[in-house]
Amino acid sequence: MDRFELCRALRSAGVPEAYYEIQDCPHGPCTTARYFLEERGGQWAVGVQERGTRQVWERFTDEDRACRWLHARLTDEGPPPEPPTAEEMDQLLHGGEATQRRAREALDRALAEARGHTTEEPRPDGGRAQPPPAG
Repeated sequence: MDRFELCRALRSAGVPEAYYEIQDCPHGPCTTARYFLEERGGQWAVGVQERGTRQVWERFTDEDRACRWLHARLTDEGPPPEPPTAEEMDQLLHGGEATQRRAREALDRALAEARGHTTEEPRPDGGRAQPPPAG
């Protein structure tokens, strides 16, 4: 792979051009930090540019290895997520109901206070008793 093939491969993979700067390849607007690939004195340097300072992470004697290294860094999605444990799954499935119930209760209290009333306790059937009429 040469640097031009790398540019095409990164575009095909959907990597934003602002994430990298590759010698002799057009690139998008520069971000604060980005990867770079350039030839320096017969070697290929790969690293990160941040706030105008370039830090070389790796040096390669051949362009192919440098390009493959950078491609791997920019396209690696990391390890797949771990499946949740039974306890985590239970919390995900049932924890939301408790959160929604507490949010509804807080809203009911706030609305009642705004109207100048106190909230009533929930009825056994899950409904709420109506506040007494103002008067």
